[in-house]
Amino acid sequence: MAHISAVCVLHTLHPEPNNPGGTTAIDKRPIVGPVDLGPLGLAGDRQADTEHHGGADQAVYLYADEDAEWWATELGRDIPPGLFGENLRTSGIDLSGTRIGQRLRVGGSVVLEVTAPRTPCATFARRMDETHWVKRFTDRRAPGAYARVVEPGVISAGDEVVALAVPAHEVTVAALLPPVEPGAFARLLEAERVGAVELSERVRGKALKAVGG
Repeated sequence: MAHISAVCVLHTLHPEPNNPGGTTAIDKRPIVGPVDLGPLGLAGDRQADTEHHGGADQAVYLYADEDAEWWATELGRDIPPGLFGENLRTSGIDLSGTRIGQRLRVGGSVVLEVTAPRTPCATFARRMDETHWVKRFTDRRAPGAYARVVEPGVISAGDEVVALAVPAHEVTVAALLPPVEPGAFARLLEAERVGAVELSERVRGKALKAVGG
């Protein structure tokens, strides 16, 4: 059964001179018990660089245990929940293989909608302190997924994750990592045109730029 293995929120703000305000909120840690999840994310969480993180279209970041285990072997170190800045650590679901616009029911009432891949940045690289981290993370093509909250509610570790609507455009989360899969942006724009998906502003903007719109 696919499920949430950990729910993570902000633990401590750390200095990050390149971010607005000079801090980063990437340090997430697991918490025990049910947590309210609203349109802008989990209660008790926050983002420091709101230009690139957070907002309704990136309310939560999901990362898979299976991908974390791969990195643990590759790097020879533990990758505990929250180390990558994720809010929800999952087990039993290929997040990077989910399609843009795919919906996931979590627990009894929460519904999430996948919006975009996580794009690694310099803040993430400094947190990991691994050589060429941005390139290595991108090349692995297992970025995890950002999601918007379609139906808010209460969420806990152990909640079942069930795939609901699966858009027919076949563009996965991983397909949008550089180099973007040929034709992916055009397929997404067509899917949005016929009402099959609602793209985030960031993805729509990149898609229009890519196709010359």
